[in-house]
Amino acid sequence: MARVTVEDCVDKVPNRFELVLLAAHRARSIANGSAVTVDPDNDKNPVIALREIAEKTIPPDDMREGLIHSIQKNVEVDEPEAAAAPSLPVERRPVLGRDDQASDTVVDVITEEQLLRGLESMTPTEPSANGGGSDRSG
Repeated sequence: MARVTVEDCVDKVPNRFELVLLAAHRARSIANGSAVTVDPDNDKNPVIALREIAEKTIPPDDMREGLIHSIQKNVEVDEPEAAAAPSLPVERRPVLGRDDQASDTVVDVITEEQLLRGLESMTPTEPSANGGGSDRSG
């Protein structure tokens, strides 16, 4: 049946190399859980993929796009256009990594002892935090 299916596919995808790439990609996506668009008839995934191409249940252009995206390492991302969102004037833009000096005049300072006391107050009270969880009194 596969030989007849390949012959049926050549008129949909004339380049046999591309046909093999598309069918292999589709067979892998079927194996990964993609929905089958034809009756499986106990066929294996490569034969199902060829039958889908032959019956045009999935357009070859869609399969081609999926194959290209699966091979690409750097996917092109559309950058927003400059006119898409208004930008703040330079004097109103925040400076990254710094607080507004007008609203924050006191520098926060914490000692090591204060830090340790704060961390100790945050320790969990679960049995595993007490060294194993078993009560051995007595």
